[in-house]
Amino acid sequence: MKGFSEGTECVTDEERSGRSATNRTEENVVKIREMFRENRRLTVRKIAEQVSIDRETVRKILTEDLDMRKVCAKMVPKELTEEQKQRRVTICQDHMERQEDILGHVTTDDETWVYQYDPETKRQIAQ
Repeated sequence: MKGFSEGTECVTDEERSGRSATNRTEENVVKIREMFRENRRLTVRKIAEQVSIDRETVRKILTEDLDMRKVCAKMVPKELTEEQKQRRVTICQDHMERQEDILGHVTTDDETWVYQYDPETKRQIAQ
């Protein structure tokens, strides 16, 4: 508001001194991609420390530039590869084939209590 009252008509920000506005450079994206290929168990904090950029920038690189999302505290690709999809189909088919074998061996029963009774004579109890 102050700038407009003084006669400024430009709505874009002027250049400022200091550090750059973002560390989301192609160089950092490549570094983080390589780090992740070596070790997928790295946390955002560890990556930020190793690359020397803030955690929010690392998170944006992982989610927006590398198309990853967080699953159980790990970053993984959003879409499965064809090999991963085929493996899941094979596993499901195997489970369905085994289901018939498993169900053929299931025995059901009601919960009737049966007590065993051994009659004894008075003489046997006395001994």
